[in-house]
Amino acid sequence: MRTKKSIKTNGTARLLQGNEACVHGALLAGVRFFAGYPITPSTEIAELLAHELPRVGGVFVQMEDEIAGMGAVIGASLAGAKAMTATSGPGFSLKQENLGYASFTEVPCVIVNVMRGGPSTGLPTAVGQGDIMQARWGTHGDHPIIALAPWSVNETLRLTIQAFNFSEKYRTPVILLLDEVIGHMREKVNMPKKSAIEVVERKRPDVPAHAYQPYEMTADLVPPFADFGSGYRYHVTGLAHDQWGFPTTRPDEVKSLVSRLRDKIENNRADICLSEEYRCEDAEHILVAVGSAARSAREAVEQARKKGIKVGLIRPLTVWPFPRRLVLHYAPLARRFVVVELNLGQIVLEVERLVAGKAKVESLTRYDGELITPAEIISRLVEEE
Repeated sequence: MRTKKSIKTNGTARLLQGNEACVHGALLAGVRFFAGYPITPSTEIAELLAHELPRVGGVFVQMEDEIAGMGAVIGASLAGAKAMTATSGPGFSLKQENLGYASFTEVPCVIVNVMRGGPSTGLPTAVGQGDIMQARWGTHGDHPIIALAPWSVNETLRLTIQAFNFSEKYRTPVILLLDEVIGHMREKVNMPKKSAIEVVERKRPDVPAHAYQPYEMTADLVPPFADFGSGYRYHVTGLAHDQWGFPTTRPDEVKSLVSRLRDKIENNRADICLSEEYRCEDAEHILVAVGSAARSAREAVEQARKKGIKVGLIRPLTVWPFPRRLVLHYAPLARRFVVVELNLGQIVLEVERLVAGKAKVESLTRYDGELITPAEIISRLVEEE
């Protein structure tokens, strides 16, 4: 019988698949609970965590379906565990109601969505980026969300840690948007030492049990979190609730709650919104792309520059809230934005809104299960040259 070696974090280099790197990152961040249901192309995450979590005193549960998996993650987090699940397209759809519940009740958790072609069953083994808008607006009602999108195996490990840190710091679900190419590709990863990693823990109450308000309006808008069973009793409900967690229909209390949930994310954009720019200083054409599409875009920048075309790349690592700073900065400076996506055009809607007529905005898409190529991008760029 073949056995797997336990994960080591001694600062060495390893050849890892993207999904494997996600597991490494989660363990480094302190995950101790996983619940989910196998679904391509995310299954390696569940498979490896089933092996590794018991080694660190954690719990792995294969649930009966995707809905139950998300519910179990919420319950584990309420009990004090750092908890996560992993899924893809159809499973991500099934998780939406409970994801909204976690957002409204401010339960920290991480949801990994390894995107594939869709809709419906779609293309289980092929790449797609059609869940970008679903990550933001998939559940009903106004709600905050943080979504991150890595473009490499190495970055997958680090953004998984960041996803847990944001989740714990802001008491919110965080979505990690891999795509099939990133999830299944293999790259060299420089494994960080535990001592070099910042790991954020949720803020705990420092008041007597009887005075604890689980949804109070604190200065930083993020209330302290008391674990179930720790002596602090409170009510958790998906209904609109007051600072004690009990249902309310008072307009002032409802407005205060929804506004606080929005503002705890919006007021911290400087911390949350991660992005990268490449050769944009003199660019006449700026590409905008995330995930595996950004890899092709980066190579297209290099090749286009050799042809004398002034091209740059803006790469959001945080997709939601959208990192608008770079787009707003370059909107009056560039002549043209080309948004490269593996869908029918979703991020382009945000870019159009921000550029607001200051430059031309175009959508370059591919949605047949294949990765867009640098040649396709360059072909679009030279159309105006």
